[in-house]
Amino acid sequence: MDLKIAVLPGDGIGPEISEQGVAVMSAVCEKFGHNVSYEYALCGASAIDAVGDPFPEKTFEICMNADAVLFSAVGDPKFDNDPTAKVRPEQGLLAMRKKLGLFANIRPIETFDCLIHKSPLKDEFVRGADFICIRELTGGMYFGEKYQDNDKAYDTNAYTRPEIERILEEAYKYAGRRRKHLTVVDKANVLASSRLWRQVAKEMESKYLEIETDYMFVDNAAMRMIQDPKFFDVMVTENTFGDILTDEGSCITGSMGLLPSASTGEHTPVFEPIHGSWPQAKGLNIANPLAQILSVAMLFEYFDLTAEGKLIREAVNASLDANVRTPEIQVEGGAKYGTKEVGAWIVDYIRKA
Repeated sequence: MDLKIAVLPGDGIGPEISEQGVAVMSAVCEKFGHNVSYEYALCGASAIDAVGDPFPEKTFEICMNADAVLFSAVGDPKFDNDPTAKVRPEQGLLAMRKKLGLFANIRPIETFDCLIHKSPLKDEFVRGADFICIRELTGGMYFGEKYQDNDKAYDTNAYTRPEIERILEEAYKYAGRRRKHLTVVDKANVLASSRLWRQVAKEMESKYLEIETDYMFVDNAAMRMIQDPKFFDVMVTENTFGDILTDEGSCITGSMGLLPSASTGEHTPVFEPIHGSWPQAKGLNIANPLAQILSVAMLFEYFDLTAEGKLIREAVNASLDANVRTPEIQVEGGAKYGTKEVGAWIVDYIRKA
């Protein structure tokens, strides 16, 4: 298979983990006889510094011409600490989602037995937790009408029926492949937008009788994720709720550095770790590359290259079992490994497999 990949390293630790993701992808393609080519593009703070735009037109063209995008992270403190900044790195991420029509964000929440002790939750609560959060990505307050002056501000949480239907269809598709249980998360007791979500979901429920569908207010869902994360199989929700719940879910595993994600929709799919740019760690060779590497596994699986994805997952699990880990998840007294060393170990495992 021929694969053309757009690579957007972004900011902070992005270039460091991106390097390891590309190395793993190249090793897998070599192993399985695929041809892969890469084209690099600017995004985020690095793009603002270079051309004044967090998602330049050239980057958009490169993404549109690719089979998939391997993205890392955007963000920089100089923008975070300036509330008057008109252009921000995160606007590049939102622009990419909107212009590529990426309406579905897929975030698997899966625990690793050897890292259960790192979770803030008790072993009996978290061991065996395995669910997917599906977040609507191009609607809601993030893209609704906005206003701000010195005395008043608002963000409009607008949704249309077609936007809700297409994300629910995606969620039912994933539930059908898994344990056939879908939880629709909203705030229908307060918000009109949520009442439309629930109305549409209730109408669609009869089309998927083989799927158990239940409904949960977002505050209850947040509590249930901590009390009983094993309850969930597939969870679907709107943009803002999804942003918050998926970050909460990532803590169940004990490290945000372990979880990948995919954003899919109308055009080129994007695969990225869920964590941010962690600028304080830039250049220190301590960032965990596993979420980026597992995003590569999701990329292969998106194209039905399941053996390739399975090998990457096997290599990641082997590295964890061998205590080849970056500092934040290393066992006490374990050997020191950095971003580069973990990536190199996984590449070597793939080549020898």
